[in-house]
Amino acid sequence: MTPDDLLGMFSITETDLAEVAEAGVVLDEHMDRIVERWYDWLRSQPGAMRQFSSDEQLSRVRRQQIQHWRIFLRGRVDAAYLAQRQHIGQVHASIDLPNDIYFAGVSQFLAFITQHLRELRPDDMAANVRQTTAIAKLMLLDTFVVIDTIATIARDKIALHAKAVMEMSTPVTPIWDSILLLPLVGIIDSTRTADVMTKSLTKIAETRARVFVLDISGVASVDTGVANQLIKITKATQFMGCEAIISGVSPSIARTMVELGVSVGDIQTTATMRDAFEMALKRVGKTL
Repeated sequence: MTPDDLLGMFSITETDLAEVAEAGVVLDEHMDRIVERWYDWLRSQPGAMRQFSSDEQLSRVRRQQIQHWRIFLRGRVDAAYLAQRQHIGQVHASIDLPNDIYFAGVSQFLAFITQHLRELRPDDMAANVRQTTAIAKLMLLDTFVVIDTIATIARDKIALHAKAVMEMSTPVTPIWDSILLLPLVGIIDSTRTADVMTKSLTKIAETRARVFVLDISGVASVDTGVANQLIKITKATQFMGCEAIISGVSPSIARTMVELGVSVGDIQTTATMRDAFEMALKRVGKTL
């Protein structure tokens, strides 16, 4: 999203930015005091100071925050401004800063700015109102960019974790000459089915397997959708010239599939992996 897009989304005009910049001129020499008051407030919040490992780090962050607000009060929203706000989001994500402290901190800082403007210009309430209104609008934009960055990082982490889990949970393994085994565990959905099918067909092509055993004893639940997904996988293996056997069909799964009217066609099913293994050996002309 571009700076202009964000400004439009939050209804921030050039006049608003000019009001922010004018307030920045008034507040600039008082910024140290405003930030110090903010840290006095932060110290009163339970557990908030745990984010700082030393006085040196606290002093460094305090200096950065003074610079942050001086840049904010210039009233310039451009690519560099957004990049700096996104960096703040990345830092907050890395230290796992609680959102409640962040939102409360932004709100408290606006209160301190409002109070200082009133104290510095007690006779110009109209200007104070215009400028605090403009500052509040820009703070909302600022907060959105930071939180959106944190949310994006969180989504990326979840996606990477899900991908890693999926890769670990679909091990297509040769268990005998010309026999492959895939034990499925957990929840089956369309995304995972596509991954399972791709890996299974690739492995069949690589090993020239003649029998594919799909064990579902670890599948959390089976409904019409899951059953049809499993049948799609086994049908695809048959097109590769590989016989499919579904093992681990428990009494509850068998009953569910019958009640749902799911037809497995000519696909072989067994209650246990042992039975499936014996059947697979016969298919390749081997015996235990």
